[in-house]
Amino acid sequence: MSENVTATVEDPELVERRRTQIVTAATQLFSEQGFFKTTIKDIAKKAGVSSGLVYLYVREKEDVLLLVLLQVVEAYAREIPRAMEGVTDPLERLVRAIESYCRVVDRHRAATVLAYRSTKSLSPERRLLIQSRETDTNDIIADAVVACMKAGVVRKLNVDVATYQIVLVAHGWALKSWYFKSRLTLDDYIADNLDILLTGILTPVGRKRWERLRQATAAAGEAEEVR
Repeated sequence: MSENVTATVEDPELVERRRTQIVTAATQLFSEQGFFKTTIKDIAKKAGVSSGLVYLYVREKEDVLLLVLLQVVEAYAREIPRAMEGVTDPLERLVRAIESYCRVVDRHRAATVLAYRSTKSLSPERRLLIQSRETDTNDIIADAVVACMKAGVVRKLNVDVATYQIVLVAHGWALKSWYFKSRLTLDDYIADNLDILLTGILTPVGRKRWERLRQATAAAGEAEEVR
């Protein structure tokens, strides 16, 4: 993510470490008081560094916002494929993708909300960059849906609509966390949404495969509890 923001420090490891520190502080402040009301001085104080040090790693406050948003969209694109590695069954790959997406959002709830609320504060060029990175994630989901259609476990449908249904489910955990966190665990939220999503799109063959997957997952969970 650092190639999109200029730093005067040349040590890549130091840049990454300091920017992580800055992004963590900025994410909290942007969430609590908004992008426009937050200053570089506020971010520096929250991060436990001087304002001058912050300017060694970013040129302006918009750079910080870009880094915050890139962190979360790049986490989606990195961690969802990782959850699908080694899985060959198309339906299981789709399920893994949905589960992983929700879990990444859970780890980046504040930044996920900021992506909706504050992307408009970026320059047009940078907004397009964030949209492009989000599209990369959508393509991962869409490819998984298409593979399921080809395998006959998902009926023919509008892939774009199905993809955005999944995106909105994942993002909903962050956008409506004030409601869901007091009523559901993340595992319950994922399980209930998988049930609702898949019931509407699976073929009869897919439903049988989904039931076998659920049984296998339940059995694995029981075995883990015994250990």
